Amino acid sequence: MEWPERRAPRLVSDPVAARLRAGHTLAVTETALAFLEDARRRGETCLPLDWIPEVHHPIGNSEAVTPDALLYYDSGDAMLRAFVEVDRATMGPERLAAKLTAYARLHRHIPTPAPGRRPHLTIQDTQETWKRHYPLFPRLLFVLDATGPAGVENRIHALHAHTADPAVNTFLRHVPALAAPLTDLREHGPSAPVWRPVRAPGRKVDWMHPHRP
Repeated sequence: MEWPERRAPRLVSDPVAARLRAGHTLAVTETALAFLEDARRRGETCLPLDWIPEVHHPIGNSEAVTPDALLYYDSGDAMLRAFVEVDRATMGPERLAAKLTAYARLHRHIPTPAPGRRPHLTIQDTQETWKRHYPLFPRLLFVLDATGPAGVENRIHALHAHTADPAVNTFLRHVPALAAPLTDLREHGPSAPVWRPVRAPGRKVDWMHPHRP
C-alpha cells in the first residue's frame, strides 16, 4: 500500500508562536496518550506507532489537508482510522469549522493526470486520492482544548453551522465527524460517549461506530 507523505516538523522562531506551538504539541501528545491508555485498559490495540503526526494529503492547487494526527486503532472487531484535529482556541471558531470544507475536498479529490498520460489512464488515476491509502475514509475527530464550556459550545456550534454547506453536508453523510473536549478524554477516556456528532451536536456518542445521523 502506498503511504501518504509525512510532513517534516516545522521550525518556529518567534517566541510567542513557539509557546503556542509547544502548547499545541503538548495537547496533541496528551490526546495520543488518552487513546493509547484507553486501548490498553480495554484490551484493544493502539500503539505509539499507530499515532502518526501530520500526514500530508494533497487536495489540488498546491493545497493540502494535514491533520494533527492519523490514528490507527484495532478494536478487535475492526481496524479503525481517524484524522485527529486538536484545537486549542488559537483560531476563531469559523476557521476551525472551515476545516470541514478542506476534508470534504479531500474526500472528493481526483488528481489531474499528468500531461500526455490521458490515453493511458489506470483505475487508480480516475479514483479519489484517499482510496490509494485507506479502504474507508478515516472518521474525523475534533479534540477541543484550552477553552471552558462556553468556548467548547461556540466551536461545536460553528462546526454544526458549517454543515449548511452542501459539499460539507454530502461529505458528512459518508464520514462520521465528532467533537469532544480534551478534559472529557482525560477524565472518561476516548471510548466513552463524550463525543458530539457535528451533524447532531445535541447527542453524545462514542467514537468507534459510524454515527451519521
